[in-house]
Amino acid sequence: MKADTVSHAPALQRGLALLQALASRPNGASQSELAQLLALPMAAVHRIVLALEHLGYVQRHPASRTLRVTQKLLLLGQPHSSSRSLVEACLPAMRQILALTNETTQLCVLAETQCVILEQLPSRHPFKYFVDVGSRAPTQACAPGKAILAFLPEPELEDVISSLEFEAFTERSITDSSALRGELARVREVGYAVDRAEHFDGIHCIAAPLCDAHGVPFAAITIAGPSSRIPESQFALWGGQIAAAAADAALGFML
Repeated sequence: MKADTVSHAPALQRGLALLQALASRPNGASQSELAQLLALPMAAVHRIVLALEHLGYVQRHPASRTLRVTQKLLLLGQPHSSSRSLVEACLPAMRQILALTNETTQLCVLAETQCVILEQLPSRHPFKYFVDVGSRAPTQACAPGKAILAFLPEPELEDVISSLEFEAFTERSITDSSALRGELARVREVGYAVDRAEHFDGIHCIAAPLCDAHGVPFAAITIAGPSSRIPESQFALWGGQIAAAAADAALGFML
């Protein structure tokens, strides 16, 4: 790039260069490593990092202080007009799952240590589990959160686990990192996650991740409803079907 082009927006150029450098390093990088890599003064890198942290595009590991990009970058890849957004790409799969199960079907993403609902199709039953779009749930206590966690790259997974607050919401809640790691291993084995009334008494959920071409999850589709209508005996059948639908939705979004 020519020098006169760069000089029109040096701060923007440096910020994008830093994001590109971090995005290519799944294990993250320190500020000194970034300064050396980008041939920038430490003070300049520090200012850029503070701005990107404030905006939510970069996060810092609390112990190692290593920097990584966040999933907020996913929002930049969602078109806003003529092309399909993530929600639009997932609606056919969500409708398919709703028709199959008759239970509330949700699209969720990970936001730091919480799971956020982006879209929701309500159950067809008179009595239904239904929450506001934008609602958040503790990642370790909900099926979509565990579905995403299970397939994260190891460094990112460790960052999330180290930041979790293991609260007992019900007697079935996961309350320590060892139990969570065991649960995530089972999720990886079967391809879907479940919530056995771990966040709310009497509510079961089944979820599967949407993964990119590298197998990294960026969202999850889940069903949620009363345990009487989503019994454990139904987990395997619906779990496999939700996983297949989620894989189709991920492929449709990336095409």
